[in-house]
Amino acid sequence: MVTRKLLENSRQQLQVSGLRATAQRTLVLRVLEDADEHLDAESIWLRARETAPEISLATVYRTLAKLKEADLVSARYFDRDHKREVYAAVNQEERFFFTCRNCKTVIQLRTALIAQARRQWEQELGLVFSQGCMCFDGYCANCAAAMGGGNGHNGHNGHASGGL
Repeated sequence: MVTRKLLENSRQQLQVSGLRATAQRTLVLRVLEDADEHLDAESIWLRARETAPEISLATVYRTLAKLKEADLVSARYFDRDHKREVYAAVNQEERFFFTCRNCKTVIQLRTALIAQARRQWEQELGLVFSQGCMCFDGYCANCAAAMGGGNGHNGHNGHASGGL
């Protein structure tokens, strides 16, 4: 359920970032703020259509691009091939993803360590981060156990890009 306070907060975020608070931008931002997981563009579109049935998938993609440019939305990837971009509002806790190579299960990972490392690099090296991307893959506990309890290590269990 959308509260007036949440709606006003979304509009204020848009205005502070220099974007007009259009109905579409407010709606897409609200869908992301309400989500407890990262969503791909199609999932955002389906949720947005519950409120605004006339919104098109193309509008969602254009809106996401504008929100990313304004640093109101962050994009992540589930796999190292970066085939499927997923989005979250930037005011949400940062999450990363582990994809099982066998069963394709995606597990959300939360840690303060990445933010700590980013702050360290900013202080020590003078870096200014605008975005980072980190994808992990390997074998989930169930698949690793089914394979004989090994960790599934084959020399490349994770992939990082974007300096993180």
